[in-house]
Amino acid sequence: MKNKKILLSIGVFVLAALIPLVLKVPYHLHILNLIIIWAILGTAWNILGGYAGQISFGHAAFFGLGAYTAGLLKLHLGISPWWGMLLGPLVATIVSLPIGFICFRLRGPYFALAMLSLGEIFRLLFTNLQSFTNGAKGILIMPAVISKVFYFYVGLGILALTILVTYLLVNSKIGYYLVSIREDQDAATSLGIPTTLYKNLALIPSAFITGLAGAFYMNYVAFIDPRIVFSLPNVSIMLILVVMLGGPATIWGPTIGAVIYISLGELFRATLGSANVLVFGLLVCIIILFVPNGIAGEMERVKSWLQRRKIDVPGGEKDELLRSQ
Repeated sequence: MKNKKILLSIGVFVLAALIPLVLKVPYHLHILNLIIIWAILGTAWNILGGYAGQISFGHAAFFGLGAYTAGLLKLHLGISPWWGMLLGPLVATIVSLPIGFICFRLRGPYFALAMLSLGEIFRLLFTNLQSFTNGAKGILIMPAVISKVFYFYVGLGILALTILVTYLLVNSKIGYYLVSIREDQDAATSLGIPTTLYKNLALIPSAFITGLAGAFYMNYVAFIDPRIVFSLPNVSIMLILVVMLGGPATIWGPTIGAVIYISLGELFRATLGSANVLVFGLLVCIIILFVPNGIAGEMERVKSWLQRRKIDVPGGEKDELLRSQ
C-alpha cells in the first residue's frame, strides 16, 4: 500500500512537471505558481496544526521573516535575494525556538491567541523600524528577467521536498507522538511523552518550510511590505482555510486545498466582480460544514469504509484472507 502511494505521488509530480508544456499563458502560469506557494505553506502549517493539533494563527510571522530576510539582503548588502532561500528558513527557525518554548506551555485558545499576537507583533515591529526595514514603504527589488516557468519548477521542487519531509516525519516515532498529543495530551503526558519537546519538533520544520516559502515569494513577486507578508487574514487565516478545505492531517490535503482555494478565488474574482468575496466565503463555509475532514480526509474515510465493508462480506478466499489479517 505504501509503495502504491509513493508511486502515485511520483506520478502526480511527473504530470505536474508537464503542465508548462501545455499551459504557456503567463497568467495561467502565475496562478499555478500561487497554487504551489500556498500548497507549500499549507503543508508546512499542517505539520503543526494538522498532525500535532496545535492551531497556529501566527505563521505569518515565519512567512514574513523568510521574505524580509531575502529582501533585506538586497536592500542593505546588495546580495541577490536568492541567498535568502538559504538564510530565510534559518532565521524563521531560530526565531521559532524561543516562541515554541514559551507558547507551548499554553493550550487551546490561549495558545491560539498567543500565536495570533506573534504575527501582529512582527508586523508592527517591521513597520516602525523604518531605517532597517523601509517601514510601510516595503522593499522593491529588480529581479533578473526569469520566466514564470523557472519559478514553477523551483516551487514544484520545494513542494516535493516539503511533502517528502512531511511523509517521513509523520511515519516516524515523532509523527506517532504528535498524533497522540493531538488526540489526548494528558494521556500522552501520563505515558511519559515529553509533549513540549515534541510540539517543538513539529514547529521547527513547520517554521523552516514557511520561511523558505516566504523567501521564494519575495523572489517571485519582487515586492513586500509588512501588511502583505505579516497579514493575519491574508496569510495566517488563509493557511488554515487551505488546510481545512483539503484535509488536515493528510499528506496531499493542503495541496488539494490550495488548488481549490486559488482556482475558485480567481474564477469568482473574474466572473462575479465585487460579489466574489461573499460567494466564495459562503462556499468555504458550506464545504467546512458538510465536509469537516476536508476533501482528502473524506476520501480517506470513504476508502476505509469500503475496505471495512469488503472485509465484512462473508465468503471467498480473498475475504477470508483479509479477515485473518
